[in-house]
Amino acid sequence: MATVRPSAGGTLLPEQLMSGGYPSLAPLMRWVTPAVVNISVKSAVPIDPHPFLRDPEFRRFLDRFGLPEPTEEGLAERQSVGSGVIVNAARGYVMTNDHLLQNATEIQVTLKDQRRFRAQRIASDARSDVAILKIPPVDVRPLALGDSERLEVGDFVIAIGNPFGLGQTVTSGIVSAVGRSGVGGNRIGELIQTDASINPGNSGGPLINLAGEVVGINTALIGPSGGNVGIGFAVPSNRARAALERVPR
Repeated sequence: MATVRPSAGGTLLPEQLMSGGYPSLAPLMRWVTPAVVNISVKSAVPIDPHPFLRDPEFRRFLDRFGLPEPTEEGLAERQSVGSGVIVNAARGYVMTNDHLLQNATEIQVTLKDQRRFRAQRIASDARSDVAILKIPPVDVRPLALGDSERLEVGDFVIAIGNPFGLGQTVTSGIVSAVGRSGVGGNRIGELIQTDASINPGNSGGPLINLAGEVVGINTALIGPSGGNVGIGFAVPSNRARAALERVPR
C-alpha cells in the first residue's frame, strides 16, 4: 500500500501513488474524501402566477359572470443538492457555493460516514460564489486551501462532490485554463477551467491538487444538455478565502 506523509503545513506529499503495484489515486482519496460533504437545501421560491391572471380580458370575463378570481401567488418549497468541504473541523466550518443557498429555509450537511447535521450559513461572498456553513465540531481531518496562483495549464486536479444526488463521486482531469472570464455573465470573475467531470450537484465541492490541497471550489459547467462535456469551472482558492475571512471572530 502506498504511503502518504503530511507536509509541515498539514497537506499531503504523496511519495508513491501506488495501490497493488499500479499507479492509483486511492491512497490520496482515503486521506481527503472524509472532509467532503453532501449538502441538501430546502428553499422557498415564488410561484409564478398563471399567464391568464395577467390577461385583463380574462379578468373581465370572471367579473362578468361573478366567478371568483383564482390566486396562485405564494411560495413553493424546492429541494436541491450540492457539495461542500470541511475547512475547519474544530469549529465546524464547511465551505460551499453561495448560489446553492439562495432562499434557503433549511440546510443539512451529510458526512461521508452518513452523520447528518443541521447547518447555518455564517458568511458568504456572492462575488466569488462562496459561502461558509457551520455545523457542530467533527472529528474529521479538514482540507487546507492551496495557492491557486501556482496552478498552470496541464496540472492534474481532482473534483469531488455529489453529482445528481448520487452520493460522493470522484473525477479527475487537468487544468484546462486559468483566469477564464465571461462565465455566468462574468458575475463571479475569473475561474479555473478543468476537464474533470463537474455535473449538477458538484457545486460547492472541492477541486484538489495531488498534494490534497483545495485549489478551487467547483461552481459551474457548460453543457448543452445540463451535463458534463469536459468544460467545468471552479472558483480559485485564493479568492475563496475571502468568504472564510468574513466569518465573525
